[in-house]
Amino acid sequence: MVRPQDRDREPLDEPPSRLESPPEGLASDDALRRLEQYGYNELPERKSSPLRKFLGYFWGPIPWMIEIAAALSALLGHWADLAIIVLMLLINAGVGFWQEYKADDAIALLRQRLALKARVKRDGAWRDIEARLLVPGDLILIKLGNIVPADVKLAEGPYLSVDQSALTGESLPADKKSGEDAYSGSIVRQGEMTAVVTATGGRTYFGKTARLVQQAGTVSHFQRAVLQIGNFLILTTVGLVAVMVVAGLFRKNPLIEMVQFALILAVASIPVALPAVLSVTMAVGAERLARLKAIVSRLVSIEEMAGMDTLCSDKTGTLTKNELTLGSAQPARGVELEELLVAAALASRRDAPDSIDAAVLAGASQVRGLERFEVRAFHPFDPVAKRAEADVERDGKCFKVAKGAPQVIVDMCAPDPEARRGIAALVEEDAAKGYRTLGVARDDGQGWRYLGLLPLFDPPRDDCAQTIKAARGMGVDIKMLTGDHEAIAREISGRLDLGRNIVVADTVFGDGAPADKLPKIMAADGFARVFPEHKYAIVKALQGAGRIVGMTGDGVNDAPALRQADVGIAVSGATDAARAAAALVLVAPGLSVITTAIEEARRIFERMTSYAIYRIAETMRLLLFMTAAILIFNFYPVTAIMVVLLALLNDIPIMMISYDNVPFARMPVRWDMSRVLTVASVLGAYGVIESFVIYWLARDYLHLPAAALQAVIFLKLLVSGHMTIYLTRNKGWAWQRPLPSWKLIVPCEATQFLGTLLVVYGVTMAPIGWGLALFVWAYAIASFFVANAVKIGSYRLLGHVAPSHALHLARVERHVSA
Repeated sequence: MVRPQDRDREPLDEPPSRLESPPEGLASDDALRRLEQYGYNELPERKSSPLRKFLGYFWGPIPWMIEIAAALSALLGHWADLAIIVLMLLINAGVGFWQEYKADDAIALLRQRLALKARVKRDGAWRDIEARLLVPGDLILIKLGNIVPADVKLAEGPYLSVDQSALTGESLPADKKSGEDAYSGSIVRQGEMTAVVTATGGRTYFGKTARLVQQAGTVSHFQRAVLQIGNFLILTTVGLVAVMVVAGLFRKNPLIEMVQFALILAVASIPVALPAVLSVTMAVGAERLARLKAIVSRLVSIEEMAGMDTLCSDKTGTLTKNELTLGSAQPARGVELEELLVAAALASRRDAPDSIDAAVLAGASQVRGLERFEVRAFHPFDPVAKRAEADVERDGKCFKVAKGAPQVIVDMCAPDPEARRGIAALVEEDAAKGYRTLGVARDDGQGWRYLGLLPLFDPPRDDCAQTIKAARGMGVDIKMLTGDHEAIAREISGRLDLGRNIVVADTVFGDGAPADKLPKIMAADGFARVFPEHKYAIVKALQGAGRIVGMTGDGVNDAPALRQADVGIAVSGATDAARAAAALVLVAPGLSVITTAIEEARRIFERMTSYAIYRIAETMRLLLFMTAAILIFNFYPVTAIMVVLLALLNDIPIMMISYDNVPFARMPVRWDMSRVLTVASVLGAYGVIESFVIYWLARDYLHLPAAALQAVIFLKLLVSGHMTIYLTRNKGWAWQRPLPSWKLIVPCEATQFLGTLLVVYGVTMAPIGWGLALFVWAYAIASFFVANAVKIGSYRLLGHVAPSHALHLARVERHVSA
């Protein structure tokens, strides 16, 4: 059992012998003992106790207002009011505590799924474990794209270049060699080395490991808009309540009772649940996305995903299967096939091969005698140099081998112009068939000698063409990005119906490129010979044109583009650095995961929009009706205790909006404040009118006494308010599919039934019996149909196509015409 208190008592400095690792790594039992001694490799989190969190909900402006109202009820001797107000305070605290628990639980699950991994040698074998299980003395392997999981002392390997900018502010990567230290949280830009862990957890130099999942440090556009709505409602509430108080003072109403009523009305009208509903809606949505194999690393990125209208997609692994197979090798003149395959195999990593290495090794599996070669040093593939190299020895003779992009290998060998043209023709011929090629070379100490080409084929995913068609139907324009030759890109793009307008990246961003790059970028179906810096430039250009851009990537050099994109997407198998920079991390391959995530993000957006419209409409309905009734008729339509009950009964179904079934928009969605405010204002104004109509009917035609009239108004406000939740779910008739979730229907109907029982049997109010209660229900249902028609009419007056959709359609038309 790991005890943090014991860990904290451990001295910071250890004898060097304690931190050494044997060549076979630590034994498992020794690692377990050290884990108990040093604790987990994670920063200690200060967590408040559940009781402290719960008590926190009784402290703050809103709880203070409720507590003052309770104190005034006790002062007036209104014990029933006091009991219900205290109950309201407890329920508000309980609901808030439960919602925070749900959101924290969801975020903890996301952190767990995005946990950093480390490759460690234990019991003589290399294995992948969670980085939190590393202990001082562990022997680990760190390589290109890794985030260094703990403070380490570098042991063996040719070199390492690490980016420490997040720790030290240095803008350039630092070159490291054996015996030097590397710190937790730095990113490996080049090379690979083994290293011995020297410090973990809170003892690391900066201890950034536990911060890989960045929580909502920034506020999204949608959150800002909803918080603006909250501030608007608070100011409106305070203003109208102040008007009521001033009117009461002129009419010489009892001061204490008036203040108590004003406080309770303010609490009922202010959107207390707004932060909880917002965070839980996002957290619940993130849980759903995680089940769909798409893990959200920053909750606020859900809004950008819902509005994404352009996706720049990597070819390999996303559009293709990433299952490379070796075609017929093409040795150079005078080179034996076996020599070509041996050199390629030696320039491949055998202990942890990537997809290219695996294909080469499988193709060379029939070659005998590979075991007689000793690889003295291996330099893994570098995305900048675009090649891998190995220093090899056999029978005392040393030489070098390399494999990589054909143009890079050809430049290293510097053949004559005629040979160069012949190689280029072969590459073009292979590319036209959909093959990507690797060049292979050998250096025996007299310069690099060209050995030949290895064609590799990576077929498109079976479902990819259909998924692309579906994505375009959702208003998402897909552009393919690949480092491969343009002929390969054109062949794959054609097979997937992406279009054949493939642009070589250097013709847009290289020397002699046109000053106005945007038309060419917008018109392109894809880009070939793409380097990481090109990805960043493409994203910036598209964003400058007003697009909301998604970008997929997997390598360390993709991190800047992933961070710049509105929705950076780390594909399955991405490096630690790419995962840390991305907003969305895929744990399953393919484009279909992304389109499913977009669909779910749009549903989440609809749920939040639904809540925003409901909250504004209900606050306007209650406040304007109350203010007008008091000012015009000098009549309080509901009592203070009724306001408390309304707030209590409304809170429960509101929390279930996060689980509702909602339609998703067929086109990208963006926040449209004017539309939300307009629809909510129309529904709120209609609610005021329908409330005055039933007030007039009950007073002048049914001749009800004041107490019974207040009970009727209470029931009407409750039933109509809950029906408004159904009303704001979509833009059409409330009964259109998808139907409301049972998780929303059950609490809605249960609280309506409970409120009806209170009115019928006169709990804390005058009883009105079943006859009048059924009359109120019939009126509310009839009014609901009228309100539905009013809502649909409002949307039609605002236009069938939202401004954001119209803007996107216009862009698509310009793109097609270009």
